[in-house]
Amino acid sequence: MRILGALLVSAAVLAAGWSAQAQGQHQPQEANGYTRYELLAPGSAKFRILYDITAIRPGATAFFNPIRKGSVASDEKVTDLATGQPLKFAQVSGESAKTTGLPDADPASDYIRVELARPVPADGGEARMLIEKTYEDPKSYRLEGQDIVFDRGLGIKKNAVVLPKGYVLVSCNYPSQVTQEADGRLRVSFFNVTPGEAPLKLRASPATLSATASSVTGKFGERAKQTRDIVYFLQAPETHAFDLYHDYTEEKAGTSRYINVVRTGSVATNPSARNLDTGETIPAVHLKGAEITKAGIEDHELGKVTPESEIVVFNFKPLNAGQSIRLRMSETYTDPGRYRLVGDELVFDRTFGRANNAVVLPKGWMLTNSSAPVVVSRTEDGRIRLDFNNPRPDEIEALFTAKRVAP
Repeated sequence: MRILGALLVSAAVLAAGWSAQAQGQHQPQEANGYTRYELLAPGSAKFRILYDITAIRPGATAFFNPIRKGSVASDEKVTDLATGQPLKFAQVSGESAKTTGLPDADPASDYIRVELARPVPADGGEARMLIEKTYEDPKSYRLEGQDIVFDRGLGIKKNAVVLPKGYVLVSCNYPSQVTQEADGRLRVSFFNVTPGEAPLKLRASPATLSATASSVTGKFGERAKQTRDIVYFLQAPETHAFDLYHDYTEEKAGTSRYINVVRTGSVATNPSARNLDTGETIPAVHLKGAEITKAGIEDHELGKVTPESEIVVFNFKPLNAGQSIRLRMSETYTDPGRYRLVGDELVFDRTFGRANNAVVLPKGWMLTNSSAPVVVSRTEDGRIRLDFNNPRPDEIEALFTAKRVAP
């Protein structure tokens, strides 16, 4: 797991989607947004918002959350997700936001200004928080006869809308997962992989559902809420090697380690990890075969341990209730079966199970074929980046090729 020095800095820049200009005064202030809308009593025009968001501007000491025009905000609360402790905040004008940490603030808007628990660490560090508030917005949430309608453009890419208890979904215009929660309410959830906002409109009618448990409970997770993502940096194809980092948020109380299972056919070297909340290094332990059994490590992804089984273990301080940790694990993989040179053509053939996956081609190589839909961009150092974003709870078969540009 190796992304050192300039490569680690570059990885952080790529993950945030920064351009060379953006590294100056206009770096984005946030990433990894997920919003949950809980619709309150029909006719109230009110909905509770739980906004899980990450501040990423290095050195930032404050975060600014805009209050949408036309909405009246109340019952605000902000929590630091790393520690579970409350954060100080205040509602400020756009003019005040421009002079206290958000130079590109809209002067005509109001903001919730949050004081972060610590400055955002450099080199890809993060400050994660949960912003809670109640909006009253009759244009977005209204009654039409007996039905309720939620009609709102959503710019955040990952969202969920929870219907009031006693209501069933009768129409939804955006492809979404639908899940019945433990208290009987229905959740409509989606990951928007388009470059525009989602023009969501859903309608629900009053109805009574049975209280029996669903036969599919626990068989699939909420894709929009998943926190794992990965970026590959391909070395020259004749080496069959690529550097990568993958990020993951652990929230379960008592957890004190992360186990990375090395895929069969791959060789992992140079493991390292960081706590993105603090910037601190996390030690790595590389185990194989009998070493895994001797350490007493079991994991559902690992399955039955064989002499070829290989894992990397990252140990950290056990989490207390209400705490979480954001990890970045880095390594170098060598995988001749999935990354190779065929004639003059680079071939990469690998399945992606995460919702967010990115591959950065070697410098001087250009995409020529891709089996899966992909977003293509150019990085600040001139390399081509491919983003495979998958809103479905299945794997992507990512087969693509590239050729070197003639000098």
